[in-house]
Formats: sequence, structure tokens, C-alpha cells
Amino acid sequence: MAALAVGGGAVLMTNNSASASRESASQQAAAQATMTLNCPDVSARLTDVPQEARPAVDTELAKLDTQVADAYGQLATGAKTDKEWVRTSVLDPLSSERRQSLDRIGAEIGKVAQRPAGLDSLAACTVRKEEAAPAVAAANGSAAPSAPAAGGQAQNAPSRADFVDIRKVRPNVVTPRQKANASKGTFSSRCGRNENKHFNPDNVIVAPGVSNGAHHMHDYVGNLETDAFSTNDDLAGAGTTCTNGDRSTHYWPVLRLRNGKNEADANLPGGGQDGNVGRILQPASVQLTFRGSPVGKVAEMPTFLRIITGDAKAFVNGTANANASWSCTGFENRQLKDKYPLCPRGSNVVRTFNFQSCWDGANIDSANHRTHVAFAQANGACPQGFRAIPQLVQRITYKVTPGSVFAVDSFPEQLHKPVTDHGDFINVMSKSLMKKAVSCINGGRKCG
Repeated sequence: MAALAVGGGAVLMTNNSASASRESASQQAAAQATMTLNCPDVSARLTDVPQEARPAVDTELAKLDTQVADAYGQLATGAKTDKEWVRTSVLDPLSSERRQSLDRIGAEIGKVAQRPAGLDSLAACTVRKEEAAPAVAAANGSAAPSAPAAGGQAQNAPSRADFVDIRKVRPNVVTPRQKANASKGTFSSRCGRNENKHFNPDNVIVAPGVSNGAHHMHDYVGNLETDAFSTNDDLAGAGTTCTNGDRSTHYWPVLRLRNGKNEADANLPGGGQDGNVGRILQPASVQLTFRGSPVGKVAEMPTFLRIITGDAKAFVNGTANANASWSCTGFENRQLKDKYPLCPRGSNVVRTFNFQSCWDGANIDSANHRTHVAFAQANGACPQGFRAIPQLVQRITYKVTPGSVFAVDSFPEQLHKPVTDHGDFINVMSKSLMKKAVSCINGGRKCG
């Protein structure tokens, strides 16, 4: 048995004494896990959708995600080495479905504005091969990740190449130098660790009104009523897990232990049906902190401001919008975007979401959910046309036994890659609480 030891535990193993049949089955599973679909992200291209058309467009965008998930399931169960089968049974039908959805998107926008050109060019998808073999469970008596077959999707485990010993990563955190008039305070909301088990596979920001709009399970803290169908009025009138009365919505994909054990969602949308398997890990801690600007004061966030950070499709989209960071307690001067950290014994896995801290001063959302906010520039200042607002930092830690294989939930075709991690936020603070937060931050105090 060969193993890489980290922190007193074996991390990735191969069992040289396994039977030939088991080895063959493992190789077949590996082959299933290394093929995926690469489709243009339509939502990222639609930066100017009239407000009147957005509900219908959002519905069609959600359909595009479902089409890709279904096609990925078809790909995972078929003869992927047969290029003709892949083309006729997967790619051609998928392109046809996407073309129809894109036509409907164009028609909806065309009812109230000029129809966008070039949408048809986004219909075609390709097959992408991921070379690395899947990671398997550690040599601690646990079985390799497994679950009831979900169209073959249950085998899309993370790969060996997705993990790195955090002690081998060089410190890489750089912070802008603070100016004399910097807003140096912080404001925190204590909202628990999702003890009430508020989970769903919805995304009210990206796919409002669509059940399973995320195709992966989300952890929620804060607002108790958040799901795909929540209106602003619903959120404003809901209860909260936050001790200061903050009704804001915070959510992120769950982290799962790939230990071959089923969760309650093993046969449900967002769970096993979308290739997300294994035991959901409850965070050891959740910190929600709002910070100031290194170059000046911050302004109040508008109520119902929506922000997403990171990119759930970064594995195929590229890393332009990838922003989530992975690390380990005691090593947080070393942050990873495209690797899961292997933490030594006594150190917890850390996920950090640093949100955009600049707002356009007018819009609480935008068509692609990005252009109404922006990140500060390298010197800490906001881009022209944006004003500084409190920067939300979601920091979540997990106790993970050294040697365990874990993965973040993802769209099925994204293969649970760490680069696809992302966080979401809707500001539902009362105006008085937001005013208090900004006063603390601008006054250099630590509050909350």
C-alpha cells in the first residue's frame, strides 16, 4: 500500500494487493470521473438585460444549467471513447436544446430592447478531459467515495491533483498599505453554524423562482426563510439566526466528506441526483465580518443589495472571477484558489470569501450579478464610478480528520473542483443596524 502521509494520517492511497477485478472497477470509475462538458457561460455574457425581461431570462438561464447537468449525466453513463456516440448522443442534442433557450432569451430581451447579437454562437459545447485520477479515501479503514449511481455522476470525485499540503505553500497574502484616513474598524454578526440545518439547492440571486437552481446544496445562516421563492418582503419579515437581529442572507455550497456514506439527500436534486454525495460537514465556526477601506471611509450598503463572490463554473469558465480561498488555521498567510488544503493534525480547513467592497451607487443587482459591484484596486481604492462600502468577509472552518477526502458541492460538470467555490450575500440589515455598522467601521472601533 502506498500513501502520502500528512499530519500523522495517510492522505491518498493505492492498494497494490487489491484484486484485478477491483483494480479494473477502480479504473472504470476513474475514467467516468475524468470527462466533463465545457459550455459557454451565457449568464456571464448578458451584462445588459432590461429589468422587465430579467424574470423570463433568469428562468431560461436556469434551464441552460439543467440541460448541461442532464447531458453530463448522459455522458457519464455512455461510451465516452466513442467520439461519434458523444457527438450524436450528447453534444448535438445539448446544442439543440441550448439554441432553443438562447432564442427564447433573445426574444424576451427583444420585446423591450434591442435583441442581443451573437447568442446563437454560445449554443455549442465541447467535451473536456480531466487527466488526473480521482482521489480515494485515506488508508484509515474507510472505503473509497461511493453512493447510489446517479446517472454516473456519483463518481465525479475530486482528483489527486486537487489537494496540496498547506505546509508546502509559500506565504502569498499581500494587503494594501493603510492611509491615514482609512476606515480601520470592523462590525461582526454572530449567526451560528447552521445548527438548524437550513439547506436547499436553490439560488435566489442567480435563479429566483427556480427549484434546484444551483444543482448543489447550500448552507445558510442568517435569514431563516431564504429559498428560491423568497421576495424582498419575505426576507424583511423573516426570522434570523443572527444574535443582533440582522436578517441578512449568507450562503455557500456545503462541504462534504467523501466517505461513502449517504446523506438524506442521496437521491434528491442538489444531492445525489446532481453528483453531490457524502456526509455534509457542519462548520466548526462561522465568522461574518464587515471591514473598512484602506484608503478612506465607507458608505452604507443599500437594503437588499445582492453580491456573489467567486464563480461556481470556474473550472470551465476560467479563473477570471474565481475568488474563494482555501487554507488551514495557523497557515492563513497562505491562501489557495485552485487546491484543497491538506492540513496537519490540530489544524482546521478554512474557507474564506472576501466580497466586493465597491458599489456603483445605484443598483442592488445587475443582469450578470457582478457589474453593480467591484473589487477595490491593488492600492485599495475603488474603480472610477464606484464608492467604498463595508467589505463582507465570510470565514468558515471545518474539523477534517487528516487523511480524509472532502469536496465542495458543485454543478455536476464542474467535478467538485476547489476553484468553483463561491459565497452569496443579500443585505437585509435594518437601516439603523447598517448605520451602526458603518459608524463602527469608520470610527475605527470593533463592534458586533
